[in-house]
Amino acid sequence: MPRTHSRLVAYLAANLFVLAATPHALPARARAADGAAPERIRLAAGEIEGIKRKDGVRVFQGIPFAQPPVGDLRWKPPQPVKPWEGVKKATAFGPAPIQEAFIPSLIGVPKEHSEDCLYLNVWTPAKRADDKLPVMVWIHGGAFAMGSASQPGYDGSRLAERGVVVVSVGYRVGPFGFLAHPELTKEGAGSSGNYGLRDMVAGLEWVRDNATAFGGDPGCVTIFGESAGGAAVNILATCPKAKGMFHRAICQSGPGFTPPRTEANEAFHTHPTLAVAENEGKVFLTRVKAKDIATARALSADAVLKGGSGGSATIDGDVLPGDQYEHFKAGNFNDTPVLVGSNSDDGGMFVLLPVKPTDFVKGAKGFGEYAEKLLAVYPHATQAEATRSAKDLVADVSFRWPAWTWAKLQTEKGKGKAFVYFFDHPRGGASHAAEIPYVFGNPPPPGLLSKPWKAEDTKLSDLMGSYWVNFAKTGDPNGEGLPEWPAFTTKLMTFDASPGMKDALRPERVEAFDAYFAWRRGQAKK
Repeated sequence: MPRTHSRLVAYLAANLFVLAATPHALPARARAADGAAPERIRLAAGEIEGIKRKDGVRVFQGIPFAQPPVGDLRWKPPQPVKPWEGVKKATAFGPAPIQEAFIPSLIGVPKEHSEDCLYLNVWTPAKRADDKLPVMVWIHGGAFAMGSASQPGYDGSRLAERGVVVVSVGYRVGPFGFLAHPELTKEGAGSSGNYGLRDMVAGLEWVRDNATAFGGDPGCVTIFGESAGGAAVNILATCPKAKGMFHRAICQSGPGFTPPRTEANEAFHTHPTLAVAENEGKVFLTRVKAKDIATARALSADAVLKGGSGGSATIDGDVLPGDQYEHFKAGNFNDTPVLVGSNSDDGGMFVLLPVKPTDFVKGAKGFGEYAEKLLAVYPHATQAEATRSAKDLVADVSFRWPAWTWAKLQTEKGKGKAFVYFFDHPRGGASHAAEIPYVFGNPPPPGLLSKPWKAEDTKLSDLMGSYWVNFAKTGDPNGEGLPEWPAFTTKLMTFDASPGMKDALRPERVEAFDAYFAWRRGQAKK
């Protein structure tokens, strides 16, 4: 049970159920080119040309929302996009953010990777600019190290057909998006790192300024994301720079709310302090053989990647101002309705080998004085029990506890309601990211790790799509003909073969992590 997991394993786990290496893997009506006709829209920066499909959905791809963050703009906040003359084609995705190429190539990330990656995509069913449809802004996962807004599984066509404008936003990942360093802190007036998060805020600013052109309502914006994308949604909930930019938040299996990570390397603490991140940045520069930031900016992108591909949001006092839990407790957050949840086997892909009981006990020592209390709520007498408990522990501390904690704090401290779900595949065993095809309505191509969809899969996808879109429209997922989904309660809306409110929570484990993190916070204040 390490403090952090392999970046590649995390990325694979976040994408196993959105595998699609070629466009033909998508359903026919989700292909942007089917029955397409040119479609032009004027934005604040200039005119773009996308396509209008026979089904009425208009698709615009590869729209720049900031200047390319290259050269002197590497490790700088995103700069406003420069206006252009003439008509810019928006019929092909922009490059994916630069990243290690092998694993992403297996799961449909565009082959073109570049530092010039600040592009977004729009799917809109609006017929007129004054339709004022809700806007849903998707933030992709990938451990803040990999991924792309334009993976085929994230095609927004089906959601758009339900009456919303869908936007997917690209952002810098890995060292390009999250490197902190004392020199960068000096440049940044006291903060550094989190450039990828600043990209997301710039994307939301673009939505605010341009949504109306696509028939969207900039006053009704929902941010939603999964895994690292869910963590980003969680961070934006306490980000002062994002205040007023969104009005609902959906977090799918996203970590958060743990205390700051210090030099002590506490188990499963998600975000490092600025001091820790700066020290890690110093080590990074030694690995790329750069004496200072100016030298590092002069390196090729490939040379930067050789220093390591990881990324981590930093508590920088600006984008991420502090301990999220403490900020919520004090009422310092962007108060919106929230929809949060996790999957039944969210931890499975992070524990790939059998775990011996002795190894489980040894790993628990990372929880310090609370090790014995946590061991008491996770059976581990046999290898089968220890393996299952290792997977459950990762899921609980990384995804289930944060979801429950967010809903609880939102209910106690905010005005917006909180709705909590638990996703279990209709045939059982929902791994990390397994809910994504159901939310987007894009069945994964059969083979490898996915099975052909059956009638129950389509039915569940329709149900989840309806809930998600209803929430985007009103801040409440409920609607006519849908099973009642009450706001925060001890039962969870469970998406399985027979969806409904069920006792899917393990309260003794939630309480154990409540106590553990409270103890860690107390230790930090001594």
